[in-house]
Amino acid sequence: MVFARLINRLTILPRWIIIVIDLGIVLVSTTLAYLLRFNFDWREALHFNFQLGLTLACGCALVSTLVTRSYAGIVRYTGIEDGKRIASSVLLSMVLMATANLVYYYNLGRNLLPFSVLLISFPITFLLLFFYRLFVKEVFAYVKSTGSSSKKNNVLIFGAGNLGLSVKNVIESTPYSGMRIVAILEDDVNKAGKKIQGVKIHHARELARLAENFQVKELIVAVNDLSSERKSQIVEECLQLSIKVRMVPPVERWMKGELRLRQLREVRIEDLLGRDVIQFDNPELARAIEGRYVLITGAAGSIGGELTRQIARYKPARLVLVDQAETPLFEMELELTRHRDKMDLAFCVADVTNPSRMHAIFSEYKPQLVFHAAAYKHVPLMEANPVEAVWVNVLGTRLLADLAVQHGVEKFVMISTDKAVNPTSVMGCSKRIAEMYVQSLTRSLQPRNLGGPMFITTRFGNVLGSNGSVIPLFKKQIEDGGPITVTHPEIVRYFMTIPEACRLVLEAGVMGEGGEVFLFDMGMPVRIYDLARKMVKLSGLEEGKDIDIVFTGLREGEKLFEELLTNSENSVPTHHPKILKAKVNDSDFERINSYLDIMADLVLDKNELKVVALMKDIVPEYKSAVSRFQALD
Repeated sequence: MVFARLINRLTILPRWIIIVIDLGIVLVSTTLAYLLRFNFDWREALHFNFQLGLTLACGCALVSTLVTRSYAGIVRYTGIEDGKRIASSVLLSMVLMATANLVYYYNLGRNLLPFSVLLISFPITFLLLFFYRLFVKEVFAYVKSTGSSSKKNNVLIFGAGNLGLSVKNVIESTPYSGMRIVAILEDDVNKAGKKIQGVKIHHARELARLAENFQVKELIVAVNDLSSERKSQIVEECLQLSIKVRMVPPVERWMKGELRLRQLREVRIEDLLGRDVIQFDNPELARAIEGRYVLITGAAGSIGGELTRQIARYKPARLVLVDQAETPLFEMELELTRHRDKMDLAFCVADVTNPSRMHAIFSEYKPQLVFHAAAYKHVPLMEANPVEAVWVNVLGTRLLADLAVQHGVEKFVMISTDKAVNPTSVMGCSKRIAEMYVQSLTRSLQPRNLGGPMFITTRFGNVLGSNGSVIPLFKKQIEDGGPITVTHPEIVRYFMTIPEACRLVLEAGVMGEGGEVFLFDMGMPVRIYDLARKMVKLSGLEEGKDIDIVFTGLREGEKLFEELLTNSENSVPTHHPKILKAKVNDSDFERINSYLDIMADLVLDKNELKVVALMKDIVPEYKSAVSRFQALD
């Protein structure tokens, strides 16, 4: 116990002590080399200038140690890099000794020490210097683990590969990590039963038994290419066993190429949504954007902001960002300051429904590519304000599309939503009408050989972490102590991440040739009630005991199930297996345009009932749900 307390109090040794110890080992290894060379006959060793040879070995070792700084590593954390430094130090020492030996020989006709002694001492010196450090490291590790066992939590690592080994080494080399690794889990049956640096590998199905036997408090997932489905299974089992789960970040996010313990992040609800992130590798994307003039509407929003970040990486010649939200646009300007020397940046506070302002922007900046992300998207709010929904989502889109034709835009990519399919809300129907307008505009230009922009539409479901989405809402409700509000126990939604959704938009923009509606593989729908329960467990709380989940009833215009295609639509594959093209019924441009002229007058009159009635005429499949507008169906 006294020894353990002494070790625990011991900090870093002064470097001069390490140098002295190293020189002592050089003396021992050189002496041993002499004895081996002369069959342990001291008289022969003394005949060959034994004392002079030891002096030369120590002098050269001191010089090489100072040059290579092999003393600089902390002994208790010795690793491969320290071994390389020691090897270079010993090698330099041997070169210095050999050089001195040759100079002595050519001047006096004899050696300072036999070359055979020099060769024998090389491996002995390296092994003694390296292994004494490893021995000290193991002593520290053993004393630390036994001396503070009551303070450490038992931890499992999932993954017996290089990443798992890195996590093990980081934990064991981090003072006062508060963790003790008791086992490693693996799905590979061939690895089960083996050991990694003394820690046994078990098959993943033994998780429950190990958790009980070792009172495991935490599991660290150390597999970067683990499927979302398998990851979800592991976390679900850990939640049932009250085990905290942490994830290892991708290697490219490690600090200076090295993993740090503080980088192990707790599992997030985004990790448990049962779908793998869609991967992309399209070289055409860079060629389509680099050096071009790009305009993004709604550029300060969740989708528009991420589109801006991704497009900026492809070095457009000009990036024009339009949004009417002043503060978020200012924050985006601060974020993009580092790109000012690479491209022309313009930040325009503007309303997409203002004809003169938008015409001025198109005239001044002459965009070649337009990404239209500006829209009102909150279903219940738009149900209460249908005139505003139509004003922005429909008439704002028509204005921008018409300006794109007038100003020679090459591609116009509109971001739509799955709520436009068989709409049950004003918001969903407004997006469907916007889709119909840009598609019909494309069709009207083609027969007349007028060229014009390629109008492309993208549809996807809910985006994780976007402004006003369900996950930030649940997080806030949990922080406030509850209750968590879910509209209906059976309501389900599709989810994808913001970067993924934006990359899909860019992909669609590249592959589109005009008039298409692209759909994205959203995986399996997620039940919102299950999502809420998982978030409660991840927060370390218990439903019904620490926090309640209550059902508030469907809101106005809200669906139980979202769809990506109408009953009359089919889809065809594209070059990317996760991107589909909807076969959408064509709309007549003259008819749609005349309807929108009438709608514009009704909007100016603020006649809500007539506006919604006209929407139902334009989109016959629009049937209101839980809404005051059901009377118009």
